Amino acid sequence: MLVPVKAFARAKRRLTDALDDHDRRALVRRMAEQVLEAAAPLRVAVVCDDPEVADWARRRGALVLWEPGRGLNGAVQSGVAQLADMGVRRVVVAHADLPLARDLPRLVGFEGVTLVPDRRDDGTNVIELPTDAGFRFSYGPASFSRHLAECDRLGLAVRVVREPALAYDVDWPSDLTEGAVPRRAPSG
Repeated sequence: MLVPVKAFARAKRRLTDALDDHDRRALVRRMAEQVLEAAAPLRVAVVCDDPEVADWARRRGALVLWEPGRGLNGAVQSGVAQLADMGVRRVVVAHADLPLARDLPRLVGFEGVTLVPDRRDDGTNVIELPTDAGFRFSYGPASFSRHLAECDRLGLAVRVVREPALAYDVDWPSDLTEGAVPRRAPSG
């Protein structure tokens, strides 16, 4: 499993109108921890370019794949290639902003590519695919349709899984008001 994790201090800055810096960082960390927990018992690699994130990932038993300055698409592309070089044949790529994530291993097993779109069918929250497919990642707005087109370009069978717990990601302040994400870090 591969989880791209942006520096906690820089992640989700679009939430600054709804959360102060401390609460935003705490939320980002909690969401990433939830994704790593949801991956069990899969082996997890975290692709990052931040020493704090790398230390955090190592403390949680994850392999750290250091990819500075590549952006999300480049980091995931390189992370998948590194895992392939290590003998990994299939990988689940799950984003670190899924506060309700659970049971990610159940996505493994389909011969082609599994895509889990966000709840708006716009972004792609999770992808499971063969590491040697030559798949070009294209995250950002409308990534779900681009990833479907990439499967078509490569002639890969595609399975779309619409799972509410995996479709719920946090990108905007309005995502915090839907009640699924605590706005404040627990005290103590």
